[in-house]
Amino acid sequence: MKKLSVLEKFGYGLGDTASNIVFQVVMTFMMFFYTEVYGLSAAAVGTMFIVVRIFDAVTDPMMGGLADRTNTKWGSYRPYLVWFAIPYGIIAVFAFTTPDFGETGKLVYAYITYILLMSMYTAINIPYSALGGVITSDPNERASVQSWRFALAMFGGFIVTLTLLKMVEYFGQGDQQAGFSYAMMVLSVFAVICFIGCFALTKERIKVPHAKASSNITGVLKDVQKMLENDQWRIIGIITLLILISVVMRGSTPAYYAQYYLQGTSAFWLRDLSNTELITLFTTGGMVAGILGALCANFLVSKMCKVRLMKMTAISIVVFNGALFFVPREAIEIAFILTFLANFVHMIFTPLLFSAVPDTVDYGIKKLGQSAMAMAVSGHLFMLKLGIAIGGAASAYILGFSGYESDVEQSESALNGILFLYSISSVIAGVAIYILLRQYKLTRDFKEA
Repeated sequence: MKKLSVLEKFGYGLGDTASNIVFQVVMTFMMFFYTEVYGLSAAAVGTMFIVVRIFDAVTDPMMGGLADRTNTKWGSYRPYLVWFAIPYGIIAVFAFTTPDFGETGKLVYAYITYILLMSMYTAINIPYSALGGVITSDPNERASVQSWRFALAMFGGFIVTLTLLKMVEYFGQGDQQAGFSYAMMVLSVFAVICFIGCFALTKERIKVPHAKASSNITGVLKDVQKMLENDQWRIIGIITLLILISVVMRGSTPAYYAQYYLQGTSAFWLRDLSNTELITLFTTGGMVAGILGALCANFLVSKMCKVRLMKMTAISIVVFNGALFFVPREAIEIAFILTFLANFVHMIFTPLLFSAVPDTVDYGIKKLGQSAMAMAVSGHLFMLKLGIAIGGAASAYILGFSGYESDVEQSESALNGILFLYSISSVIAGVAIYILLRQYKLTRDFKEA
């Protein structure tokens, strides 16, 4: 199969620019929004993050089964990009709107809008992710496509981290609740445009054998069973769970780390930054590092086996995040550099991980007769969202149990909790991931016996 054009790879990446505009707000700012702006306790937020995943356990495989059984003149997966783009944008605005309700009413509203937001994410992101497996069958091209995807995803995240808090200040004029709503309106419009661009610039080429047309629950459950029987998919699923737990624990902490942990006694170029500017610098710097990492993955995967590269980056994740633990609180520049490097190697790893999902489907077709691309993707997305939930809940609980309080000088225990989330959580995940990758066998030279 001939190589894909740069334009089509760019077009595919636009889909994750759109997804990541909302996803990055959820990852980086949702807990901060709920605790600092909306007015919920950290414990209540942590519980909500876990409860919503129970709902996902049903919707994710159902969406995978539905997408695998969809057959239109535009393909099986592309149509969902336009069908759900506008609902996705509207719900994103509602999720970051603070209603004039009492404490109980606000909690109920938060549950409803967060469930709807994750449902819309499921409805559009499972077909989008499956699309990456059917625009080409070449493993290296798949890795290249995913590199473009995550480079542009990080661009979406860059837009969020660079502009969100500034838009909140501009639109809110001191009212953060109003500011978040208006800021999300602007970001959601941009996301809708990117989804439409992704639909227009991509094409489904690979005809993966469709799951049986029946969409009853028995057929979906059989798809799930075959997916779980795939030993290589299980490894990728567990790795995804672990990496997302650590990503959320670390990713939800920069605002706390910059505002409370780092001390404003820097001797160099970051000395005079305000808290808001420092938070923006750390989050935006992380996005820039992610873009460079994803682009670097696109180059490196043409030079070496991607499984070997994944192992190398797992070790690097351990090294750079571990080094952050030893950085003095006043050494802001060193903390920033290590944060940049940690995000850089993480985003070399991520597109390789996602490109492995269709590889496990190809393996499953040969070994098990599994042919449900979207089901494999939905299972992968469920593991991703379960990781987000566990990571988000763990972050909230650790902050709460360590004694964190909003807008006050933090105790030593609270500072240790913040440092654990920002540093050690990723070290633990990196070690576990490296061990799992030693059991993963779909290397460049793999041949089934």
